[in-house]
Amino acid sequence: MSDDESTDINESDEPAAVGVKLGSTRTVLDIPDGRGGRERHSILTCLATYEDAITGEEKVLFGEEAAVEYPDTVRFMLRSGLPEDDESVADAERFFEAVVDAHDVPEESAVVYAVPTIDNEEGVENLKRVIEGSSIGQIEARSFPESLCGSIPAYGDGLDAIDEVFLSVNMGSTTLEACAYRRGEQLSPFSTGSVTGNEVDRWIVAAVEEESQGRVHIDRTTAREYKEEHADVYDFEPFTDVVQQPGGGSHEFTVDRGVRGPVDRYIDDAVDAVANEFLPELANDHMKPYQLALGRPIAVTGGMACIPGLTEEFESRLSDVLDRDIEVVSPEDPATAAAEGAARIAERLV
Repeated sequence: MSDDESTDINESDEPAAVGVKLGSTRTVLDIPDGRGGRERHSILTCLATYEDAITGEEKVLFGEEAAVEYPDTVRFMLRSGLPEDDESVADAERFFEAVVDAHDVPEESAVVYAVPTIDNEEGVENLKRVIEGSSIGQIEARSFPESLCGSIPAYGDGLDAIDEVFLSVNMGSTTLEACAYRRGEQLSPFSTGSVTGNEVDRWIVAAVEEESQGRVHIDRTTAREYKEEHADVYDFEPFTDVVQQPGGGSHEFTVDRGVRGPVDRYIDDAVDAVANEFLPELANDHMKPYQLALGRPIAVTGGMACIPGLTEEFESRLSDVLDRDIEVVSPEDPATAAAEGAARIAERLV
């Protein structure tokens, strides 16, 4: 962002509306672009510290730069989805402040941030402490459920989702969340940590080792990169990679089932969790909203929904299991949708 653009943002007649998703893998900011529009920035949620070679002062790197330059010491402080202890809170505070400073987010702003549906009151309070204690959000700082924020862009350009009865499924890195919403009210919120993007990464690590007959061992970061760059439900193409051997030399290998299998397993597990855990509970507690919501498209968001063909296959398999036609809608960019939806709420607030 140029100096002129940041000046435009800070000198606007009304406070800047800012949407935030502080995620376990990526953090997304949705901010004014200084030209009357908006822009989103996606940053790896990690940081590394190093000592300045001249002054000896401790410096902070964050995002891709930290992950690439300091792979052995980089810290992903939100692996479980929320700051769990004082150390992760401190890391998250440093990370978030560095991010908002790097993107010239004005202090005089109204901030709406997305909160995951996790039964962890202390972690949610820690997240609140990180964001509401930062330099931004001096006008107002409020939180809304992540699955609601992510669904807003799935249903159009405005805030139509707030006034509807619908189902939302958030396919995130640390949880699979499902919830019914009735005019913004959460009904039967459900989350599980057993069907997640992080689990897929672990499955890929094991599957690549099995496919290569034990000759290749990759880490979870590499597995995530394989998933994000190559996974495709209907048009997957095997790809090759090269690893350095411990004793010298290199080994070239092909990945096929190592990615296809874990993604296929994820879809089956996601369908099972929604059809056999979440929906029966919703029907038992709120039958009428359940019937209304199933008659509308289900909003599917989150990083796993970015895999080409995944939402279409989820729709097909869920329809088969429920023995009825189910329609799924997804925002243009499921991974950044929560921040986009949060920013629309923030615009309404200002």
